[in-house]
Amino acid sequence: MFQTLVEFQRTIYLALGEQIKLLSAGGGWLAFTAFLPMGVLFGAAHALTPGHSKAVLATYLAGSDVSVRRGLLVSLTLSFTHVTIAVLIAALSLPLVSIALGSVGRAPLLEDVSRGLLGLIGVWMIWRAFRHGHHHHKHEGEAVGVMAGLIPCPLTLFAMTFAISRGVPFAGILFAITMMVGVALTLSCVAVLSILFRERLVHFFDSRPRLFDVISRSIEGIAGLILAGVAVWQISAR
Repeated sequence: MFQTLVEFQRTIYLALGEQIKLLSAGGGWLAFTAFLPMGVLFGAAHALTPGHSKAVLATYLAGSDVSVRRGLLVSLTLSFTHVTIAVLIAALSLPLVSIALGSVGRAPLLEDVSRGLLGLIGVWMIWRAFRHGHHHHKHEGEAVGVMAGLIPCPLTLFAMTFAISRGVPFAGILFAITMMVGVALTLSCVAVLSILFRERLVHFFDSRPRLFDVISRSIEGIAGLILAGVAVWQISAR
């Protein structure tokens, strides 16, 4: 399955390269615009591969009490930040890419910032799990989406860099937008499944409110431990 996804992405990426070359050589925008829907499939397939904070998203939503609507907003925020950060790095800092990126397609500083902030969210969730009358901040989910999305999308960065080097940066931006839609579709599915799992658990324990309170606090505490633990492990492993 993973190899199939990789080959699928490779095929689309090579086709994108050809489209950008044609565009930079004087080709019309009509053909490139017709190719753009492939960016949605590209983004959706790319988000299915390891990474993209799917585990962070699922862990947070399973341990929180947000609705499906709010969960979708979190996934959209994560997708937007994940792709936009890559676009900004390529568009505004291309001369400094060799300094900003430790290796091609990565931004170690942003990765560490993202993981550190997620670790703090994990600690907050642990503390809240042991509080009585704990309260979820209205925009906490969106904050998690921004923090998790700070790690830039490497393929967006590749596409933007190639488009800029060929003198058609707008083509890279358009493709990044369609990629964002695809990434959002995949992450939204993860968000909905995580929330539905939690709600099924809630329904099962409807007649046992005290037991449910203990279990819900335990889930939130475990989710916090996982977030904090993963953040510490990934930062220390670099």
